[in-house]
Amino acid sequence: MNQILNLISIQYKEFFRVPGILFWTLLFPVLMASGLGVAFTGQSEQIQHVALISTPDSSNAALDAFLEGAQPEELQAGTALGKAVEHPDLGKTQYYFHPTDWQGAERMMKRGEVALVLKAGESLQYHFDPANPEAQLTYLQLQALIIAPNRQYALGTIRPMTRVGTRYVDFLIPGLLAMGIMMSCMWGISYSLIDKRSKKLLRRMVATPMSKRGFLFSHFVSRLSLSIIEASLLVGFSHFIFDIQIQGDVLALIGLFISGNMAFTGIAVFVSSKTDNPQIGNGLINAVVMPMMVMSGIFFSYHNFPDVMVSIIQGLPLTMLADGIRGVFIEGAGFETTGLPSLILASIGVVFFFLGEKIYKWY
Repeated sequence: MNQILNLISIQYKEFFRVPGILFWTLLFPVLMASGLGVAFTGQSEQIQHVALISTPDSSNAALDAFLEGAQPEELQAGTALGKAVEHPDLGKTQYYFHPTDWQGAERMMKRGEVALVLKAGESLQYHFDPANPEAQLTYLQLQALIIAPNRQYALGTIRPMTRVGTRYVDFLIPGLLAMGIMMSCMWGISYSLIDKRSKKLLRRMVATPMSKRGFLFSHFVSRLSLSIIEASLLVGFSHFIFDIQIQGDVLALIGLFISGNMAFTGIAVFVSSKTDNPQIGNGLINAVVMPMMVMSGIFFSYHNFPDVMVSIIQGLPLTMLADGIRGVFIEGAGFETTGLPSLILASIGVVFFFLGEKIYKWY
């Protein structure tokens, strides 16, 4: 028993000896929880975006009564009609109705800017993907708010959007492809390099006639080839099971794929450039991947965040990569749309790669 107690004491001493471990294992999760808590629960009101298709000769009395007093708001996607509704138990919800035509509404759906399309006419039509929980909630809320005040109005009808490109799964799969590139590079490269340093393998390798830059570059090539295999499996599975199709330029997609790998390889080299402690390395990697995985619109639209945060989120590497891949998959985008994001991602990779190489700790 005395030996066991001494061994347990050793583990505690090793843990508390390095301040960095304390930060990444104890304080960082608290900081992440507080940040995400503020983002999701700290808002005084919920925000719902709806694409509105309406013409003067197809207006709806129930909708007109609901929108009475709505104020024009200048948002990133253009001018929208803002309508605030407050419930004693559910709090305040701000609805933004974006007037557009059907083509514009489909484009907003594909980009994740709205979850539901409301078409006015003799009766209201709600167009959304039934598999999208956010769209279902918006439909139920609007149906109750528009019809409940006056029962003389007819209930609206649901028009399921199940066409390829407008479904939730069409939004999800490109995001998963982008996230797979990030996770493959960050964990496959960063953790591997930190592990080699902790085991003194880098000291042995640098003593050989080895090109240091070539050693780091080899990780990019190997990780790129593995990412191609992973992405091919996911795309193939999605095509046969969900009928996911690449509607845009395949070469533009390949360019995005390579530049995305370049970006996250550079970041991975930079993150792994100093520490030789795997626990600190875990914290550093999570500090990069966790915020982007939550905020970059992989599982849900980042337009759910406040407008002041959207501009920042759109500048994140994972956001640019995911938006670019979605553009090729569901909007038929080509190099004219993906060229700039690809160039920015490649530049991020080159800058971080050379910065990481410059400060790299080999032994």
